[in-house]
Amino acid sequence: MVARADVGSRIVGVMVNVYEATIATSELLDALNELLPQLSSSAQPVTMAELEAMVGSEASRVLVAEHDGAIVGSLTLAIFRIPTGVRAWIEDVVVDGNVRGQGVGDQLNRFALEVAYGAGAKTVDLTSRPTRVAANALYQKLGFVARDTNIYRHDPTR
Repeated sequence: MVARADVGSRIVGVMVNVYEATIATSELLDALNELLPQLSSSAQPVTMAELEAMVGSEASRVLVAEHDGAIVGSLTLAIFRIPTGVRAWIEDVVVDGNVRGQGVGDQLNRFALEVAYGAGAKTVDLTSRPTRVAANALYQKLGFVARDTNIYRHDPTR
């Protein structure tokens, strides 16, 4: 059984339970590996060892949305302390295509904000590709503001 802190909500006719997964299970692993290709065509499947490391880490929280007993969305929330305070970062938000547009992403992000601020975060950041029009509209609706900044990525394979 997946340990969870449920937040039930009816949104656009879809009842979802949003919770933090605290135990790595085969059910969660299978669900993440079904969702990840919907996020990125280059995403590699998650192994059980990687999932155990994610749910066991103090720095990352795996949040999931469940509908009718099936996991239909997830995101990872990183919470970390730096010299200027506690910060949080939302990554890898994905909602199954069969329930997109029905409020699942809204609930996942709202729960992530509650968890982050409850842990003392001063701010919560995320990035989103400009081509993800619906996701960007959701983030703006939730109060995220685009920042004028440079995001740099170092890739040791290049």
